[in-house]
Amino acid sequence: MVNHVDSNNLPEEVRKKQVRKAAIASVVGTSIEWYDFFLYGTMAALVFPKLFFPDNDPYIATLQSFATFFVGFLARPIGAAVFGAFGDRIGRKATLVATLLFMGISSTLIGLVPSHAQIGAAAPILLVLLRFCQGIGVGGEWGGSVVLSTEWSPKKHRGLMGSMTQLGVPIGLFTSTAMVSLLIYLTGDSFYTWGWRIPFLISLLLVGFGLYIRSGVMESPQFSKMKAENRIAKKPVLEVIKNHPKEIILTSFARLAEQAPFYIFTTWVITYGVENLKLDEQIFTNANSVGSILELFCLPLFAFLSDRLNRKKVYVAGCIMTLAMSFPFFWVLDTGNVLWIFIAIGTCHVINTILYGPQAALIAESFPTHLRYSGASLGYQCASLIGGGIAPMICVYLLHKFGSTVPISIYIISLCIISTVSVLKLKDYSSRDMGESLLVNPIKVDSDVS
Repeated sequence: MVNHVDSNNLPEEVRKKQVRKAAIASVVGTSIEWYDFFLYGTMAALVFPKLFFPDNDPYIATLQSFATFFVGFLARPIGAAVFGAFGDRIGRKATLVATLLFMGISSTLIGLVPSHAQIGAAAPILLVLLRFCQGIGVGGEWGGSVVLSTEWSPKKHRGLMGSMTQLGVPIGLFTSTAMVSLLIYLTGDSFYTWGWRIPFLISLLLVGFGLYIRSGVMESPQFSKMKAENRIAKKPVLEVIKNHPKEIILTSFARLAEQAPFYIFTTWVITYGVENLKLDEQIFTNANSVGSILELFCLPLFAFLSDRLNRKKVYVAGCIMTLAMSFPFFWVLDTGNVLWIFIAIGTCHVINTILYGPQAALIAESFPTHLRYSGASLGYQCASLIGGGIAPMICVYLLHKFGSTVPISIYIISLCIISTVSVLKLKDYSSRDMGESLLVNPIKVDSDVS
C-alpha cells in the first residue's frame, strides 16, 4: 500500500531533499531498465541469429533477430497504456515499482532461455514472449519516471530535471555494451554459448538495488493534490486519446529524428560493421561505450540550455544537425579507419543529446496533470514503435535491396523533416506550472480511487 503523504505542505528543506531523491531515483531506475533493453539489442546483433535462428542464411537470420528486437517496441505502447492508466489513477511511485519488477524478471528469464539446438522452435518463441514482456515494462517506465521527476521540479529547472530520466539511456547503453565487451574478452569463444547469458542474469541484482532507491521517494505533489481533491481520471487513457490526440501525435512524430537514428547508430551499425565492413564487433561496442560517456555530460547540458533559451529551438537545432550527419556518418564508417569510426559514432551520440536532453520536459509539459502519465507515455512509446523498433529492420532491408547506405541516409533525412515540422506545431508550455490545466481539461471525479 503506497502512502500518499501530502507532498504539497513540506518544509523547504524536506522538499529539496525529495527533489534530489526523485532525481536519483529517475536516473537509477531508468538506467536499469535501459540496461536490460539495450542488452537485448546488442545480443540481437551478435548472438541471437546464431543461437536462435541457425537454419537460415545470414540475411534472413539477422532480419529475424531484429524482428524479435522490434517486438519489444511493439509492446511499448501497450505498456504505456496499461501502466499509464495505473499511474494516473493509483500513483506515479507505485506504478514505477511495478514496471521495474516486470522488466527485471523478464530480462533475467531471457538469460535462461535454452538455444534452438536444445529445444528447437520453442527457443525463438520463448525469446519473443520475453522480449514482449520487456517492452511492456519499458513502455510504462519512461512516462512515470519523467512525470515524477518533472512534477517535483521547480519550473525553471524542469528541462534539467526531466533529463535525469534521459540519463538512464546512456548509462544503460554504456553498462550493457561495456558488459558485453568485457565478457567477450573474458569468455572468448564461450561468449556465444554461455557467456552472453551472464549480463541478463545480473539484471535481478540491479532490480533489487533500484527498488531500494525508489522506496525513499514520496508521491509527486501534483498527484497528491489531485487525490486529496478527488480529481482522479476514471479512464485516463481513453480521455487523453479523446481530448489530446494532437499532442500524442505531434510528440510522437517529434521523436522520430532522435529515435530511429539512435538505433541505427548504436544497434544496426554493429551488424553493418561486422557483416559488411568485416571489422571486429568490439570496435562498435567500445565506440558506443565512449559515446555513452559523452552523453552523460551533454544530455544535462542541452536540457539546461532548453531551460535558459527555448525548448523548441534547441530541439529543432538537434533535428537539423541529425539531418546533416545522415550521409557523412556512412562515408566515415566505410573508410574502415577505427579512429574515425569512434569519432563518427561519438559525434552522433552528442547530436542525439540535443534532442533527447529537452525531450522529457517537452513531452510532459504537453499534457494536463490528471492525464500526464498516460499522455506522455503514449506519445513517447508510439514513436518507439514507428521509429526506433523498426529502424534496424528497415536498414537491413534497404542495404540488402540496394546494396548501398544512400537509401538509409534518405530515410534518416525524411524522419528529421517530419520531426522538425511536428515540434514547430507543438505549443510551448515551458513557462507554465505543471499543475495548471492545459487545453481541454474535463476532470472526471472518481472518489472510489484509494
